[in-house]
Amino acid sequence: MSNDTKNDDGSPKFGRLLAVLVAVVVFCGVLTWIMGTYFPNFPS
Repeated sequence: MSNDTKNDDGSPKFGRLLAVLVAVVVFCGVLTWIMGTYFPNFPS
């Protein structure tokens, strides 16, 4: 993946940042679903 710099249009960090943000959103959604499904009465 280190030789893909010619396809980044001058912003090599934007694709990685976008991938990290999407991964964080998916992780939070999965964590919320797991907590709601397997631990329905978590605060109490």
